[in-house]
Amino acid sequence: MSPKATAKPGAYNPDLTPWVVGIHEALDDPATFEVVCMKSAQVAWTDGVLLNYLGKRIDIAPVPMIVMFAKEQAAKEFNSEKFEPMVECSPRLASKIPITRSRDKENRWQYKGFPGGFLKFVGSNSPSSVKSTPAPITAVEEPDDCNTNVKDQGDTITLLRERSKTYARRKMIFGGTPTVEKLSRIEAAYLASDQRKFYIPCPHCDEPQVLAFEHVRWDEDATASHEVFGQARPESARYCCPHCGSLWTDAEKNRAVRLGKWRAEAEFRGVAGFYINELYSPFPGSKLVHLVEKYLQAKHALAAGDDTKMRSFRNNTEGLPYAYPTDIPAGDELRVRAEGYAEFTVPWGGLVLVAGVDVQHDRLAIVIRAFGRGEESWLVYWGEIFGSTMNPNAGAWLDLDALLTRDFRHASGATLRLSAASIDGSDGNRTEIVNAYVRSRRARRYMAIKGASEQGNDRREIFSTPRKVDTGKRHKAAKSGLETFIVGTTRAKDLILETRFKLQGNGAGAYHWYATVRPDYWDQVTSEVKAPSKLNRARKTWQKKGGARNEALDCEVYALHAARSVKTNLMQEAHWSALEQRLRQRSLLSDAEPDEGGQVGDDQVDEAGPSEGDNPVKTSPHSSPPADPGQVETAAESSPSADTSVPGVSSPARDLAPPPAPRPAAKRKTRPPPRSGGYSISKW
Repeated sequence: MSPKATAKPGAYNPDLTPWVVGIHEALDDPATFEVVCMKSAQVAWTDGVLLNYLGKRIDIAPVPMIVMFAKEQAAKEFNSEKFEPMVECSPRLASKIPITRSRDKENRWQYKGFPGGFLKFVGSNSPSSVKSTPAPITAVEEPDDCNTNVKDQGDTITLLRERSKTYARRKMIFGGTPTVEKLSRIEAAYLASDQRKFYIPCPHCDEPQVLAFEHVRWDEDATASHEVFGQARPESARYCCPHCGSLWTDAEKNRAVRLGKWRAEAEFRGVAGFYINELYSPFPGSKLVHLVEKYLQAKHALAAGDDTKMRSFRNNTEGLPYAYPTDIPAGDELRVRAEGYAEFTVPWGGLVLVAGVDVQHDRLAIVIRAFGRGEESWLVYWGEIFGSTMNPNAGAWLDLDALLTRDFRHASGATLRLSAASIDGSDGNRTEIVNAYVRSRRARRYMAIKGASEQGNDRREIFSTPRKVDTGKRHKAAKSGLETFIVGTTRAKDLILETRFKLQGNGAGAYHWYATVRPDYWDQVTSEVKAPSKLNRARKTWQKKGGARNEALDCEVYALHAARSVKTNLMQEAHWSALEQRLRQRSLLSDAEPDEGGQVGDDQVDEAGPSEGDNPVKTSPHSSPPADPGQVETAAESSPSADTSVPGVSSPARDLAPPPAPRPAAKRKTRPPPRSGGYSISKW
C-alpha cells in the first residue's frame, strides 16, 4: 500500500479488518459468480478488497477485467490516486504494467495491458465503452450513482453484466454505499443474495451479534447546554450489548471484531452478499465518540429542516439506505379496501369511461377507469395484452382495438363505451408505431402521449395544449394532423399517490378497485417513491424502486390524463346530471322488448325511427305505433257532411275553385341514429 493512498503504508494487514478475509474467500470460490457488498465508509473496501483482488489477478491469474465507475472522472481519479500508487510500490505488478512509460499503448488511464489480459476503466455515462469489450471479471464501484439509461441504450450495469456471459468462470463484483430505501441498487442486489452479516461475540456474555448504531449509548448531563449536542456527552459513548446489557469500550469492541465470523441469513444461489458498517472499523476517525458527534449534528440539522446530514449518516456510517418519511398507503393497505363489483362492470357513480395504455416491446398494459362526480373513480380493468407491438395494424394492437371498442355493463343495466384513451409513445422505439395507430383512430378520441422530461416536469399540468406532429403545405404544422400530448406525470403522481390513494370511502377524488384485480396491480401502483433527483439533489422526483415494475402506475397516470381531456375536473352538477339522465334513458330503452303484435321497442324507435325533433307531437315511450298514413281518415272523411248551406248563400265547398296544391314540407335537420351498444361522452 502506497503512502499516497493510505495512512498505513506497506503490506496490507488483514488483522485490522478481519471481515475482508471472508469476502476474498467468496471471490475465490468457483461456485460464486457474483459478490455483493452493501457497506458504509471506512471499511477497507477499495484497498482491502477491490485493489487486492485486481492485483492478485494481474499477478497470478491474469484475465481481461473491466471496472465501471459512475463517471469517467471518477475512473481517472481511481487510476491516479489508487491503482497506479499500488503498482508503484508492488514490484511484481510494476514489472508487468509499464506505468512509468506514459506514451506506451499498454499504459493509458483507461487501459492497462499486462501479459495474459488487460484492465479497463470505464464510466457508466459511456455505454459504448461497456458494450465493446467482453471480460470474465467485471466490477461496479458505487452502483447507486451509475446511470440507468444513457442515450436510450439501456441500463449500463446490465450491459456490463452481459459482457461476461460467454465465460464459464465469470465473476462480478458489486460494491457500494446504499442511498434511498427501495431505490438503492446495491440494497436490491444485497437482498437478492444470501445476505451475510458479520457476527461478533460479546466480551462479557459471548453472545454473537451484529453491530448496529441503535445499541450505542451515551450519558446526559443536565448542567450541560451545548448548541448542537444539548445535554449529551459524546465522550461517554459506549456500545451496549443487547443480550446482557454490558457496555463496551472501543478497545473491547475492536478485540471482539477480530473474533467475528460471517453468517448467511438466506439461501445461497451463486450470489454472496455482505453487509458491513463503520462500527466495525478500528480506525481513529471511527471511534464511538466521533460517531455519536456525527449523529447528534445530523439530528440537530434535521430538527432545523435539513435532512442531508442525516441521510449521509445513515448511508456512510450505518451503511443502510435512507427511508424518507411518507404516509402513502402500501399495496396491502389498498388491497384491503377493494370492493366487490366485477371486472368489466361500471358501478353506480361511474359515468365517463377512459383508458390509459403503456406500450412495451412485447405487450400492452391497460387500465380502464370510470370517472364520476368530483373525479371519484372506479377501476374497471387492469391487465396486459401480450404480443408484438411492431405493427400498428397487427399483433397486440388488434386485441387492443377489440378491448377499447367493446361495451361495458353499467350497474343501471345500460352499457357504456370508452370516451377517451391516452396511449404512451415516449419509448423512442415505439413512438412512430403509436402515432400510426392513433392517427387512424382520432375520431374515437385516442391520444398519443409522452411523459414530460424530468427537468421542469413538476411545473407541467396533467393535461395541456398538444403539439402538432404532422406537417402540411410548406412543411408547416397541419391543422388537422396528429397531435402529441405531453403529460405532467409528476403532478399526476402527486395527486394520485399523495392525495387520492389516502381517501377512504366515497366522495370526490376517491379511488375504488374491484377485489379480483390481478394481484400484481397493488405492488405496481405503489412501486415509486419520491426522492432527490440525481440531476438536481435539491429537487425530489418520483423514482421507481429497485427491481420493481410500474406499468400499472403509469397507466393510472395516463387514464387520469384521458379523463382530463374530457374535462372531468371542470364538469358542473348540470353536466353530470345530464349524463346520468341519458344513462337512465338508455337503461329504459334496453329493458323494452317487442310485444306479440309486433310493437316496436324504444331502442328500435331511437335507432331506426325519426328523432324527437322530426315530430312535434311527443307520444308515450310505450304507445302503439301510428297506423299507415294511407289508412288514416280525417274527421270530415269518416262522417257524412252536414248540409250547413244557407239559402241564397253559396257553399264554399261547392262554388269556389279548388284550393291550390299544398307546399312541400320544409326540410328539417335530422340527427343521426345513436351508435348502438352504449353511450360515450363524445355524444353528449
